Amino acid sequence: MNCDIKIATRDSYGNALAELGDELPQLVVLDCDLAGATKTSVFKRKFPSRHIDCGIAEADMTGIGAGLATCGKIPFISSFAMFVAGRNYEQVRNSIAYPHLNVKIGATHAGITVGEDGATHQCIEDLALMRVIPGMTVVVPCDDIEARAAVRAAALTDGPFYLRFGRSPVPIVNDDPGYKFELGKAVVLRQGADTTIFVNGVCVSEALLAADMLSKEGIEVCVVNVHTLKPIDSDTVLDCSKGKKRVFTCEEHSVIGGLGSAVCDVLSEHMPTPVSKIGINDVFGQSGTASGLMAEYGLDYKGIARAIREKLG
Repeated sequence: MNCDIKIATRDSYGNALAELGDELPQLVVLDCDLAGATKTSVFKRKFPSRHIDCGIAEADMTGIGAGLATCGKIPFISSFAMFVAGRNYEQVRNSIAYPHLNVKIGATHAGITVGEDGATHQCIEDLALMRVIPGMTVVVPCDDIEARAAVRAAALTDGPFYLRFGRSPVPIVNDDPGYKFELGKAVVLRQGADTTIFVNGVCVSEALLAADMLSKEGIEVCVVNVHTLKPIDSDTVLDCSKGKKRVFTCEEHSVIGGLGSAVCDVLSEHMPTPVSKIGINDVFGQSGTASGLMAEYGLDYKGIARAIREKLG
């Protein structure tokens, strides 16, 4: 992991779209008056005729994207997670997912790391909403490399996608020369015999730091990056839970309906195992710095290490 280089995955989203624009002439990008924030402005500068600003009208954007998909285009509709997943839920469900159209949803500014924008903009329910929609693929990349790869995979794979990106810069985790992104395949980033933590998004780098801290105390933690929340990699979840008296999940999302719930679904059916969820515990966010809020909700490396230490005794 390279902590010296930090890039926000929303920047990765914009850059990846601009790169794919040359390769895929049928790719079009839609936004709702937030191109500067979502970074789709990078694509807009390069391909102005293939970028549509729909104004502050997420439902309209979704309908336009659906229509474009029926004409053979590959539309990426973009906005803050709170708007494109929350305000827009019915349109995503009925206009994109129900007819199983090839529309990609780029949701930026997700989770509490939106920071000072406060609870109204800190979407901590989006993964639960998107995960339950039939046929929706849900991806939560953890760094620049993975985010770019996820955008490419979505563009080249037929069907609706929900891609979750963050506002705050995060370290490069996937700096291994042999790194390969594979949809639906979790990645074991670190082996550990004592317990396993399943994690995604901004929490991946924090979990790795927590594992380093706990290793010095004699607690060895296996860290698994579950970048594809749906379909979840059940085989890796089961393999990495074998022989563990307790496993953990950690996510920048409510503990209800997200990664923790997905892991519990797998384990309860195939290999009942105690699971401790680290996340937002049925409360709203609040205004503050991204780093301050990560610490407040126990999602930074110190909070993760503390939770694991306490549960393992």
